[in-house]
Amino acid sequence: MRLEHLNVFFAGLLAMLTSITANAEGGVLESQLREAAENGDAAQVRSLLDQGANRESRDRSGRTPLLLATHRNQVDAARVLIEAGADVNAKDNIDDSPYLYAGARGFNQILRLTLASGADLKSTNRYGGTALIPAAERGHVENVRTLIEAGVDVNHLNRLHWTALMEAIVLSDGGPRHVEIVELLIEAGADVNIADKDGVTPLAHARQRGYSAMEKLLLAAGARP
Repeated sequence: MRLEHLNVFFAGLLAMLTSITANAEGGVLESQLREAAENGDAAQVRSLLDQGANRESRDRSGRTPLLLATHRNQVDAARVLIEAGADVNAKDNIDDSPYLYAGARGFNQILRLTLASGADLKSTNRYGGTALIPAAERGHVENVRTLIEAGVDVNHLNRLHWTALMEAIVLSDGGPRHVEIVELLIEAGADVNIADKDGVTPLAHARQRGYSAMEKLLLAAGARP
């Protein structure tokens, strides 16, 4: 009799926990979909979508299955979700979207998928920056090239009053990747004289840091001290 009571108790407890999880995260299918997306199980993602799982359900941090797949650079799972119509611009609680996150983190394959599926080039992150700005800061050359080709504004100012060009100088190590990014931005029409909020120009920042290769590129483009 005691064993029977324990079985009933644990069955009830399991049902309650399942219910709490479902209510908090949108349902059992949705929870499984997010897990499959994060783990890169593209076949399971497709199966769950076919079963009716909501592709736009969110976890407690506001992340959709596509954003979770993007966090892990799970290209195949992301492709299945995007082909099923997942919103590439859906932001989480800290204003990251699949498009913005892929751009910032150097995940070029997913970035290209989002660009082909309606990515909002004017979308900004929690710092007020476009995808191009963190891509430039972090030295993701291919993403910078891809975003420039897509038409992202190279002179957009974030909340720090920094452009992609400024971040490629101020927040870089001055190495070859960032030098190439500075060159790409200049070729794309970046204004080399947009100063920061203190009036310090890109050229002045490059000189302060001893980034001679960048300094040369900036001077050739008409930069002023």
